Amino acid sequence: MRALSIVLLIVIAAVAAADELLTEPPITESDRGHWAFQPLSRPNPPAVQNTNWCRTAIDRFILTRLEKEKLSPVGEADRATLLRRVCFDLTGLPPSLELQDEAFADESPDWYERLVDRLLASPSYGERWAQHWLDVARFAETDGFEHDHVRPNAWRFRDWVIDAHNRDVPLNEFIGWQLAGDELRPGDESALIATGFLFCGPDMPDINLQDERRHTFLNDMTGTVGSVFLGLQMGCAACHDHKYDPISQADFYRLRSFFDVEPLFDTHPQLGQVMREKSAKTPTSRLFERGDFRRPGPILQAAFPRIANVSGDAIASPADDAKTSGRRTSLANWLTRSDNPLATRVLVNRLWQGHFGTGLVASSSDFGVMGNSPTHPELLDWLATELPRLDWSRKRLHRLIVTSSVYRQASERGRVGEEESGRNADSSPPLPVSSSSPLLQSFPRRRLDGEAIRDALLATSGELNRQSGGPGFRPPLPDELVRTLLKSQWPVTPEVEQHRRRSVYLFARRNLRYPLFEAFDKPDSNASCPRRNVSTIAPQALLLLNADDSVVAARRLAEWIAKQTGSDRRAAIELAYRQILNRQPTADDVRDAEQFLTSDSALADLCLALFNLNEFVYLD
Repeated sequence: MRALSIVLLIVIAAVAAADELLTEPPITESDRGHWAFQPLSRPNPPAVQNTNWCRTAIDRFILTRLEKEKLSPVGEADRATLLRRVCFDLTGLPPSLELQDEAFADESPDWYERLVDRLLASPSYGERWAQHWLDVARFAETDGFEHDHVRPNAWRFRDWVIDAHNRDVPLNEFIGWQLAGDELRPGDESALIATGFLFCGPDMPDINLQDERRHTFLNDMTGTVGSVFLGLQMGCAACHDHKYDPISQADFYRLRSFFDVEPLFDTHPQLGQVMREKSAKTPTSRLFERGDFRRPGPILQAAFPRIANVSGDAIASPADDAKTSGRRTSLANWLTRSDNPLATRVLVNRLWQGHFGTGLVASSSDFGVMGNSPTHPELLDWLATELPRLDWSRKRLHRLIVTSSVYRQASERGRVGEEESGRNADSSPPLPVSSSSPLLQSFPRRRLDGEAIRDALLATSGELNRQSGGPGFRPPLPDELVRTLLKSQWPVTPEVEQHRRRSVYLFARRNLRYPLFEAFDKPDSNASCPRRNVSTIAPQALLLLNADDSVVAARRLAEWIAKQTGSDRRAAIELAYRQILNRQPTADDVRDAEQFLTSDSALADLCLALFNLNEFVYLD
């Protein structure tokens, strides 16, 4: 009896401890007062004074703030600047000579809108915009950690993302398939590949304690889903209640329960790691005290984060004959409700960031208390409510943004075009322009990322291989870098023509970044990257001046120009400027270049010099 009493006391103490752990802070009215947790509203585009400037409802929201601050938008960018900007923005490639000729000769008033439609229909669009998503998905083709083992089929997820962009898969389906493609579209291989999103993160398959591996992997998966789709730093609550946001530790593990399936690490022989839930019966999910996998706490059921679940929606119960639990389908459906206060705001903010470099909310994966407040909250809500009206089409939203007057502005240092400058005309004198305000009274000057720089070097020199899809290729690396790798970690692709493919297809090793990409701030993919850092460091200039990427491109471009222009030096200069900077050279440009061209080999040096101008690396 004494022993039984001791056992009962231990059980009672354990239950009491579990109850204590389940005691979580309530969601207060103050918590719900934070802007990101407020219900979505549909504001009317505001009235403005300079109605002649506005092309879209977006412009009214931007202009009303400028007028309130007594600021005025600058004029529209000249045609060459706008052409280069929108081509790099939508396709990641410079405008070809043929496209330049067509755009400069087109006198129709809708030349720009038709150009945008053409770019959005190009396969290059998906290759460019997929990279934005691969950054937040923490995509790589290896596991990471010490051995950084190759994932031979990981490229299939990258190709799926590219294809989904090009086919304009509605964004609600795009989200749903990545979370629950196996449940939403059973038997559809494409939807199954989409669930590879959940497995993009780093992993240590050869760890001694598989329970620890599973715990760490699920925590990373949960934190990524929270930051990418909800804009909440859920990972902070894996060990304790969030210190600032109304997210409890129980909230974290309830969200984790959606993905707690058996077997978790189910590798498909052709598709790689994907989510294939094989039974409606789910494993027991628990809270782990202090986030320690050796300290399992009380049992928890899957549930939506309380702060974002204003309507109190519950998880749908599976049917009697269900083959899966259906929990992830419930999560996907809840996230993509048109009235979800977080998911739609986060989505449209990411697209805005892709066009302007900074989102309306600068902290694009943190809409919590410690994140940034929106610069234009009414515009954010208008876009979030507009997305379902556009049938969740990313391309229609892109078009709405890039055809707006705010997008078509010159940068503060850029050139203002004469042909459309009348759009700014009204009876009032022009208001001042300030570069210190985030209110978009001019287009923000942006630096190209490493992938766009490499692709531009190849495209400009006529060497770009447009082959799409398939396993990543490995170009040669500097010897000093190869010596830092383990044996056979970077076998160079034998087909030389493969080395000239677009950068999105370059093999993504988690523990090694291509030198040009690393210098220009490509993230390491060990964690979701909501927004790339933009640094200015010496290796950037050294690589552009000395690395094979730029030196070989300059030489090949010079050879092509010489064949086209013969001994006509002025024509050679003009062609170099049009190919590299996508504009006609000014009189000063021609004078300086003619002085520079003093030997037969100088044309390659001129091309290399142009590759090293800020104008090549930055977009006005």
